[in-house]
Amino acid sequence: MNKILRLAALIMVSSLLFGCSSQPRNPENICDIFIEKYDWYEAAIDSQEKWGVPVHVPMAMMYQESSFKHNAQPPMQYWWIIPTGRASSAYGYAQAKTMTWGDYVKETGNSWSSRSDFHDAMDFMGWFMNKTQKINGVSKWSAEQQYLNYHEGWGGYQRKTYNQKPWLKKVAKKVDQRSLKYAGQYRTCKDDLDSNWVWRLFFL
Repeated sequence: MNKILRLAALIMVSSLLFGCSSQPRNPENICDIFIEKYDWYEAAIDSQEKWGVPVHVPMAMMYQESSFKHNAQPPMQYWWIIPTGRASSAYGYAQAKTMTWGDYVKETGNSWSSRSDFHDAMDFMGWFMNKTQKINGVSKWSAEQQYLNYHEGWGGYQRKTYNQKPWLKKVAKKVDQRSLKYAGQYRTCKDDLDSNWVWRLFFL
């Protein structure tokens, strides 16, 4: 009997851990994402309240960066059959580079944060978007321009390095289109998500 209980507990814990890190079943619909992973919605709302970023913009950017994969990173490069390293240090949901993540930790004091934690990744993106508005005057609602800053850095955006990368400008427009789609979807389920949040607050 004890063995059965231990096995059941192990299965339950494994399921919870897998559920925390697994990709959403339908990443094309923001309502489906948040219904499946309500803690992600809470993280998105926390970032919105802290940094003033609309929910749909960082979600669209994250879709592009990692497809919501917690341990995403650039592919390994090879010289013949010898691995020579990855193209960059980008890692996790937000594909944050090590140096930029270090700046985030230093400024926010979030020293226990992890790039593979969704809540931390969403907070990082809110921090970055907020600084983008302060440094380059880009609206937090402009997914296209925010993404160009995110990809090229604040200095690169000022130098307009994206003009030398037609492919990147196409990707930025794609992110903007997804952001608008997410925004429309979110309007249809926001009230239900928020009422569920209130119910959880008082009864769970």
